[in-house]
Amino acid sequence: MKLASNGLQFEVIDEGPRNGQPLLMIMGLGMQLTAWPDGLVQQLIARGFRVIRFDNRDIGLSSHLDEQGLPNLGLAAMLYALHLPTPQPAYMLQDMARDALGLLDALQVRECHVLGASMGGMIAQHLALLAPERVRSLSLMMTTSGARRLPGPSLKLRAALLSRPARPNDVDCVVDHLLGIYRLIGSPAYPTEPAELRERVACQVKRSHHPRGVARQLAAVVADSQRAKLVSQIRAPTHIIHGKADPLVPPAAAPDLQRRIAGSTLDLVDGMGHDLPEPLWPRFVAGIAGVAGL
Repeated sequence: MKLASNGLQFEVIDEGPRNGQPLLMIMGLGMQLTAWPDGLVQQLIARGFRVIRFDNRDIGLSSHLDEQGLPNLGLAAMLYALHLPTPQPAYMLQDMARDALGLLDALQVRECHVLGASMGGMIAQHLALLAPERVRSLSLMMTTSGARRLPGPSLKLRAALLSRPARPNDVDCVVDHLLGIYRLIGSPAYPTEPAELRERVACQVKRSHHPRGVARQLAAVVADSQRAKLVSQIRAPTHIIHGKADPLVPPAAAPDLQRRIAGSTLDLVDGMGHDLPEPLWPRFVAGIAGVAGL
């Protein structure tokens, strides 16, 4: 269904018992709501959650902001590396947190638990800072405080992330390109069967493929330079889940985040990269439900 928030339109799926504990799930950079595996969603529903998923702005079936133009990511990355101010992006992660808050209003959800993955975890942190009275608990997966001293991805991975498919209008070529990236960031101890991964990626691309939106989201991530100084103000019960083999957000980000958020718990997972492997779903659900008091 489509809901209005913050002047934009958002594609939303609201599942589970109406009297369940609302759980707002926020996906990462360039990822659609369908990137949350259905099996994981069903396990969360079975634990008593009412699961709310949505496409972030500029991605999937939500509003695209192409009128904002394309950012100069090369310049932004260089300035970021030099610890200099980056260009003003089309929008900030705080704006994306306000999107989420408006969706809660549209759904008449006063308080909820929040689960954010990668960039979604950054947005979730901003949501907990923006409206602490609305966030009952916070589960942060494979994400970071944004502190600049933390290690980042390798140059090889950065180059892969900034690369483009040879034929951007050819679905098979786009799928092959994305598969190459997913293989670089996936969990070495929990590899997804190749045919299954291809089918999953192809479904995502056919539903929506919007690289211009990904670029604007990435510019918002790069410009989000002050969050590390603020996250110590988060008071919601917080659980952090991170893979020890994450090449995109290296695992040093997890204990840093735990140190900054008082009382937070940390689950560092052997062999997990930057994805959501099926064998780990029960472990994720246990941690998310635990911090939520379920």
